[in-house]
Amino acid sequence: MTDPEDLGAWLRLVETKPVGREPIRRLLAAFGSPQAVFAASTSARREVVGAVPAAALAVASDELDRLVTTTLAWLAADAPEARAIIPLGDTRYPRALLDSADPPLLLYAQGRVDLLQTRAIAIVGSRNPTPQGTDNARAFAAHLSAAGFTIVSGLALGIDGAAHDGGLTGQGSTVAVVGTGLDRVYPRRHLKLAHRIAADGVIMSELPLGTPPLPPHFPSRNRIIAGLSQGTLVVEAALKSGSLGTARLASEAGREVFAIPGSIHSPQSRGCHALIRQGAKLVETAQDILEELQPARATLASSAAPNTTQPADEPLLAALGFDPVTLDALCARTGWAAAELSVRLFDLELDGRVARLPGQLFQRTPRA
Repeated sequence: MTDPEDLGAWLRLVETKPVGREPIRRLLAAFGSPQAVFAASTSARREVVGAVPAAALAVASDELDRLVTTTLAWLAADAPEARAIIPLGDTRYPRALLDSADPPLLLYAQGRVDLLQTRAIAIVGSRNPTPQGTDNARAFAAHLSAAGFTIVSGLALGIDGAAHDGGLTGQGSTVAVVGTGLDRVYPRRHLKLAHRIAADGVIMSELPLGTPPLPPHFPSRNRIIAGLSQGTLVVEAALKSGSLGTARLASEAGREVFAIPGSIHSPQSRGCHALIRQGAKLVETAQDILEELQPARATLASSAAPNTTQPADEPLLAALGFDPVTLDALCARTGWAAAELSVRLFDLELDGRVARLPGQLFQRTPRA
């Protein structure tokens, strides 16, 4: 959409603050297009949405003119990735979102817009995951992407970033749904990752250019993540977590919800355990998800999926188990001196088979 009048009408309709998404959908149903909405009289609009929204739509602002100019310049910029604005009703609009309870009215996209029509799985979780949680997110995403599923997440630190990274390794690639305008990257630590996604996947938002990362934007973004996806996998999450909100939205939309169990001692596992008690499907491998979403076409052997229950190949790994553990506890389990254990643990850290956690805790990684 590059026509200034058409774009201006859409932006004016969507960005007039007292008018919400549901009233706008009623206006579009009644009048057919944003330009027709503004061509109608205030009294005609009042009959559809009431007095306050109808009156607000009668007033244009200088800020809107600046937004139209900025948006047209963004669309026309000489960028390596394709840029698009996709309104509700456009043939490029994601079909999966049309079946959600509250589809966005306008989408900004940068990258491979075709990925918005593919089979997708959301992978979400904690911003402060354990090393094993990070590895699980990346491994599940890589396997599911190799099977042709696009990985959807929110570009946040932690599980989201690992999921995008894994998704980029396979044919399914990844979609990042962000809570800012597309001319901003949040968090800044994911600037390089955002460029990779724009080049080989797609970044999208319903928010206009220039929008900063404000707290209310992220729960709203989560409904898009859930709506784009056939299912949502929660890797790690605390009990009070935005990831659980995404899972709830997925469940309410009739989409599948999956959760990876973890240690009963880890706060980051409690959200997943709560989801499982509520009916989410417990998964241990990517194959578990594939068999649920495409039972006749599951393409990955169980042995190829990430597995966290492989037998230990060293006495120390056996003593570690799979939960975080202190050095003192390991001394008691093995009978070895603390100095000897420290040396062995350091070697396993270098080998990537043990991770050192805050609080002087140690934990096996999936590689072990």
